[in-house]
Amino acid sequence: MDISDQNDLSPDDLFEHHRFVASKGQEPLRVDKFLMNFIENATRNKIQQAAKQGHIWVNGAIVKQNYKVKAGDEVKVLFEHPPYEFLLTPENIPLDIVYEDDTLLVVNKPAGMVVHPGHGNYSGTLINALVYHFENLPNNSSNRPGLVHRIDKDTSGLLVIAKTEAAMTHLAQQFFEKSSEREYVALVWGNVEEDEGTIEGNIGRHPKNRLQMTVYPDGEDGKEAITHYKVLERLGYVTLVSCKLETGRTHQIRVHMKYIGHTLFNDERYGGDKILKGTTFTKYKQFVENAFKELPRQALHAKTLGFEHPVTGEFMRFNSELPEDMVNCIEKWRSYAKHHES
Repeated sequence: MDISDQNDLSPDDLFEHHRFVASKGQEPLRVDKFLMNFIENATRNKIQQAAKQGHIWVNGAIVKQNYKVKAGDEVKVLFEHPPYEFLLTPENIPLDIVYEDDTLLVVNKPAGMVVHPGHGNYSGTLINALVYHFENLPNNSSNRPGLVHRIDKDTSGLLVIAKTEAAMTHLAQQFFEKSSEREYVALVWGNVEEDEGTIEGNIGRHPKNRLQMTVYPDGEDGKEAITHYKVLERLGYVTLVSCKLETGRTHQIRVHMKYIGHTLFNDERYGGDKILKGTTFTKYKQFVENAFKELPRQALHAKTLGFEHPVTGEFMRFNSELPEDMVNCIEKWRSYAKHHES
């Protein structure tokens, strides 16, 4: 279909896949470049194809790829089919179930598995697995079956899944009221000076790079975010820390640790995949490259999860072991630190 055919269609005839409003500070920018900053896993070629086919609308009208987005513009990407994330296909993917009863289950998610379908990830997700293994899971407020909370694709660790409407409501309320317990283990760049501390700072979308979150310390933007951290082990140019979440914002630990100058090790999105601390020696550079290969993702694991059981009222706490890739990477740094101390 070309643009002339699309002119007969109104936005009401199409399905909205993406919608963005350009911020006040938006300098004029080609719409294809603008969308590249906003849509995860999108390629310039795909966006340009969408423009050629008349799928990009600004302020209610179809635009070409060279349209310059200005402050206040409403940019939509519309197609004739609904977003794929609403077409949930059951997939026989094995689950690492730590606990299960009639009301809920706790799963240990491997790194690399996306929690729910979204742009560019329509299969192989935790939800595809859940709808295969369990029937009639209740939907959360975003119409996602069973999901009470989520963790990032490249973060490993524990998640609780609701099997009944009552459990969904009860568990979601605990997360909202901050009465659930969530502890993560992270390997971060640099020597964290304080043995423990609390990071406070609202978290919201980054104004320029919409795939990143950022801290708004004045509290005028974003949502309240509080992270308590404790040093577990100092390993020279990196530190192993425990982080307890009081709130659960997107990328919270990744953003808060970067904010205090300790970006997560190998966190590509936030710059942790560069050598941020250490020497300029070639041997050291090679060592870090090898450590990146050992752990090809951000060094973050959701280790402990605690909540009140929706039916029995008992407080339940689950622990998971650090996955092999993190264990091996930490061991590398441990050996390096010992060798260089001696």
